[in-house]
Amino acid sequence: KLGGPEYLRDSQDRLYGLSLRSRSIVFDTRVVDPSMLSDYASLADEQWQGKLCLRTSKKVYNQSLVAMLIQTLGAEPTEAIVEGWGDNLATDVFPNDTKLIEAIADGRCAVGIVNTYYLGRLQKKGELPVGLHFPAETDGGVHVNVSGAGVVSNAANPSAAKKLLEWLVGDRGQALFANENLEFPVRDDVTPHPIVEAWGPYSASTVPMENAGIRQAEAVKLMDRAGYR
Repeated sequence: KLGGPEYLRDSQDRLYGLSLRSRSIVFDTRVVDPSMLSDYASLADEQWQGKLCLRTSKKVYNQSLVAMLIQTLGAEPTEAIVEGWGDNLATDVFPNDTKLIEAIADGRCAVGIVNTYYLGRLQKKGELPVGLHFPAETDGGVHVNVSGAGVVSNAANPSAAKKLLEWLVGDRGQALFANENLEFPVRDDVTPHPIVEAWGPYSASTVPMENAGIRQAEAVKLMDRAGYR
């Protein structure tokens, strides 16, 4: 079965969850006080005009985030939020989260949305003037992406493939995800890397992960209408 809480599980038991990636807010610690930050929707507020950085909408991380917002808030409010994000952009969208974080460190923008493990990798290399804020529950809580795997129906050796997946959710496999890639283990009894643990706890959105897939096409169309490329 897919690891973790029920909302992260595939209803047909087709996948194993291996690690978690929370899509959260990063900010320039030199100019932003954490008390100024709230949820994803708040990044559309006027105070962030010319200060927001985003990764391209073409990547599944942002598509699934918008799909989650549609599921939680409805299409019309979500479209208004995405339009607000576009109005607040400090520069063109970035091809990846690493470049976005580097732009914040360089002072080109004050806030952005990234998967936490990208920040963890950079923090592992040295100190950055970039902090992490887990979005508030007011628009659903923190959107979590799952890194997972399954066994295809025509696998040559399904028994061995299943054993590999079971190893990856075992103690050693989970420790590797935690310590090498700075992700959250899918098992709550495995301790995250100290950098990740220092970020503290977060309240994850409990919208079933399957809904992100079901609403992905709708999310892509919405972002296109809102001018978020």
